[in-house]
Amino acid sequence: MGCQVVERLRQAGQTVRALTRSPVEATGLPSDVEVVSGDLTTPRTLTAAFGGVFAVHLLKATGHDHAPLRTGPQIMAMAVEAGVRRLTVLAPGEEEEVEQAVRASGLERTFIWPIDLMSNALGWAEAIRGTAEVREPSAHRRTASADESDVADVAATVPARGGYAGRRLIVTGPEALTPVEKVSAVAAATGRVIRCTEPTDAQARRQWRAEGRPDEGIEFMLHMWAMVPGTVGRTTSTVEEVVGRPPRTFAQWAAAHADAFRP
Repeated sequence: MGCQVVERLRQAGQTVRALTRSPVEATGLPSDVEVVSGDLTTPRTLTAAFGGVFAVHLLKATGHDHAPLRTGPQIMAMAVEAGVRRLTVLAPGEEEEVEQAVRASGLERTFIWPIDLMSNALGWAEAIRGTAEVREPSAHRRTASADESDVADVAATVPARGGYAGRRLIVTGPEALTPVEKVSAVAAATGRVIRCTEPTDAQARRQWRAEGRPDEGIEFMLHMWAMVPGTVGRTTSTVEEVVGRPPRTFAQWAAAHADAFRP
C-alpha cells in the first residue's frame, strides 16, 4: 500500500520522500521520489528522513511480522524538532504506545483505520487455484472490508489537504460481506465454481496442524474469529467524505484481481 500512497501524493503534485530499510530494493518507485534509508525501530537512522518535511505518514507496526512499533516517543521528538507539522498514522483503535506519543506531540494528527483489507482474500488464492474450495471458520461473519486503493487514497489526501486534525477516520467498503459472499464474488469474477465451507474448530485445528502451523497460532486465530465484534460489519462514509467518490465494492476488487485466483 505504501507505493500506492506515494503515487497518489505524486499525482496531487506533492514532493515525496520515501523511507525504506533497503533503498537498493526500492526499485519500483518513480525517479522523482527521493528514497532515503532508515529504520523506524532505530530512530537515530531517521534524521535524513525528517529534514525539511512538512507532513509524515507513519505506520505503527514495522517489519514483515507486523510487530508493534516501540519507538514512538523518540520518533515524535525527532519529528517535532525537524519542524514536521502534519501527521497521519495508519493505526487501529487501541491506545498503544505510538498513539499515546502522537497525541502528546502536539502535531496536527489524523488516525486512519481500515477495518479490514479486501486484499486479505488473496490468502485464499492458493486453495482456490488448487481445489476451488475455501475452508473458512466463522464463514458467516460480516466484515466491511476496504479496497487497499481506497485506503491509499484517504492516506494521501489527508496529509496533502489537511482538515481532519484530531479525527480517527475508519475506512470501509460500501457493504459488509461474509466470506461466503466474498467467495461468490471471486467465483463470478473468475467464471469458476468455487465452494466455501465452514469447518468446525476441531476440523480447522486438524487442517492447520497438517499444514505445519503452530498450536499457539491456531488457537489465536480461532479465538480471534470467535471474538470478532459486530462493529467490523458497520460501513462508514469516510472514503466519500475524504476522496469525494463512493468506495469500491468487493466485486470490483475481485474483478481487478481475478487472475490471482485462476489456475
